[in-house]
Amino acid sequence: MTDIPLPAPVQRAVEAANAGDTDAFLAVFGDDGAVDDWGRVFAGPEAIRGWSDREFIGKQVTLAVTGSRTDGDTTTISTTVGGNGFNGPSDFAFTLDGQRVALMRITG
Repeated sequence: MTDIPLPAPVQRAVEAANAGDTDAFLAVFGDDGAVDDWGRVFAGPEAIRGWSDREFIGKQVTLAVTGSRTDGDTTTISTTVGGNGFNGPSDFAFTLDGQRVALMRITG
């Protein structure tokens, strides 16, 4: 959980990742949702699950949110990433479609 207020779908995505709950993470995305990991796009639940199993939740990722900013329907969070994969600062931009994530883009 973060003390920084986030839109509900973004908060749920962060909490699911930190809990290692792939099903809850997938549930934040719309049916056409996608992850853009530095230009590699994984669209749809099965592709996102495969990516996450290999590179995100499967690597016991943790996201400590250090800041956020919103521009229109996109909220970008700055995080300190931990786990058994990439570790260090990274930004995640979440484009929302109502109460679901249309796109999670790893931006920095």
